[in-house]
Amino acid sequence: MKTPVYAIIDLNTKSSARYEISESLYKNYIAGKTLGSRMLYDLTPAGIDPLGPEAIVIINTSPANGTGAPCSSRFNMTFKNVMTGGIASSNCGGQFGVLLKRAGYDGIIIKGQSKNPCVIQIIDRTISILDAGELWGKDAEETQEAFPKIYGKLVIGPAGEHLVRYAAAVSGERVAGRCGAGAVLGAKKIKAIVAYGTQRPDVYDRKKFAKYTKKWVDFLRNHPMTGEALPSYGSAGLVSKANASNALPTHNFKYGHFKDAHAVSGESLADKYLVRNSSCISCPIRCERRVSVDGKEVKGPEYETCGFFGPNIDAISMENMLKLNYLCDILGMDTISLASTIAFAMELKENGIADFGVSFGNSDNLFEVVEKIALREGVYSDLANGSKWMSEKYGGKEYAMHSKGLEMASYEPRRSVGMGLGYATSNRGGCHLNGGYLALLESVGVLSMDPLSTSAKPAFTAFFQNALDAISASGFCLFSAQSFVPAFLFRLGPHHPVTKTVGKVATHLGFGVRALLWMLPVLRFNSVYLFPHAEALRLITGLPFYTGSFVRLGERGYNIERLYNYREGLTKADDSLPDRLTKTPQDPNNPKTVVRIDKMLPVYYKIRGWNSDGSPSKKTLRKLGIQL
Repeated sequence: MKTPVYAIIDLNTKSSARYEISESLYKNYIAGKTLGSRMLYDLTPAGIDPLGPEAIVIINTSPANGTGAPCSSRFNMTFKNVMTGGIASSNCGGQFGVLLKRAGYDGIIIKGQSKNPCVIQIIDRTISILDAGELWGKDAEETQEAFPKIYGKLVIGPAGEHLVRYAAAVSGERVAGRCGAGAVLGAKKIKAIVAYGTQRPDVYDRKKFAKYTKKWVDFLRNHPMTGEALPSYGSAGLVSKANASNALPTHNFKYGHFKDAHAVSGESLADKYLVRNSSCISCPIRCERRVSVDGKEVKGPEYETCGFFGPNIDAISMENMLKLNYLCDILGMDTISLASTIAFAMELKENGIADFGVSFGNSDNLFEVVEKIALREGVYSDLANGSKWMSEKYGGKEYAMHSKGLEMASYEPRRSVGMGLGYATSNRGGCHLNGGYLALLESVGVLSMDPLSTSAKPAFTAFFQNALDAISASGFCLFSAQSFVPAFLFRLGPHHPVTKTVGKVATHLGFGVRALLWMLPVLRFNSVYLFPHAEALRLITGLPFYTGSFVRLGERGYNIERLYNYREGLTKADDSLPDRLTKTPQDPNNPKTVVRIDKMLPVYYKIRGWNSDGSPSKKTLRKLGIQL
């Protein structure tokens, strides 16, 4: 068996060397965020500063990158979380991951800190560290234009240079947006990493893999979610769905419904502003929106950006949103944390606590504000630290909308309580993806489980957290998992009696899901209708990956992330949400419209095999083969 090829790059000595990945490490953790988290745990001591010279950054690909498998262009960045102090994984599409692999490396580990701005260049396994003085100060777009078009590029903008805590790393027009990926590169004075090569990725059984890939692509193109809804409206198509179920954060999560939501919806974007569709490498879904900003064709906003620069600040200008999305991309900032922090600042002003010149209902002046945040100018340097830090300085903790320090995604959990549990237990903070994305089953998808019921939600949350982590570790886009709900239910629609019945039954399937988690070792089958990623991974690597062992891979990764967090001081007390979500009913006439974390958390811990304090038990670690 051929193990991955990694390199360790030392910025202090400006040198690089091959880094060996053992066979056992590869078999247990494979790649992406699971392997990255294990390596971060092993290679760094507890208590380091995420922006200090002793911090490391792991950037890795997966076995699927460059193989032609659908939705397989993703690469991952793993580092100590700038926002939470725990684990961070930031995932990105585009072409950098594919070209890093073609350059001869499955991953790189960057340590040390350069004294001057630098570029890491990787060309056919030759690694060079070059001066980047002339690039420092340029935006992400200008920086990438300085290199040949054929290169894969990962760069930072001014926000990363100024150590904005939620700065993003940018690849093409895609971003590794969350947790401060751009800040950790900026702290190391890395302006850009570029890669190019011509090596062909290994595939264990190319003939069967090619046949299976065609079958999977056909399945995605014929499924109404991945073949119709996402290509038609992109992720922004969820705006109307979330609004209809009162799950669209409005006025800094004070409400869940916005009367003018259509103005900033995916339908409005498609009708009035869409130039064309596009996609990442080897993706048949083609959900990317291409729009025009000041006469220039650029990538359009995703659902989170539409939600947070729209309803969550009471704004209705799609034109402003398109420009703000583009501005954030070239400055290199995460739109979720940025816009959520701005909404928090708006509420501080509304309550007479502090005035940063931003107000609900107005997005006209945000262009100047966003630029000042990116450059940490004056008082706007406070906003560059995120809502948790601001609430500790100014007050308003009950409406600082984060978990563990990372701002939550654009799903109002008081109408999706499983998503609320996911936010609270997500290892990287308030993340819908790392949180299991149960909102898709509760409030914005076709399978409408009772969004207020706590029954079965701990089991479903744990299961989907594991499954999504496995998909991510394998290098696939998580949108490829949106075909999980059977096509016939999508075609019937959420209001059909059959769909409603399935949703009601699913709400009470907690015991069945728990049994499924227990039975994982014996689930030795693969199906294109369930987790097609498992069969693709088996054919690429030759390793015995089946549905059960595939989900177990994600569970192993989730537990090593949890162990890292515990080592860094995050405990059961951090599995929490702001008081607005747990104590104030969204509907004053319905006391059930809160997130009962206190009720779900003990059940969730038990299902995961964790101790009552939320730490993984020795029995669970033995079961998963995690040795410390």
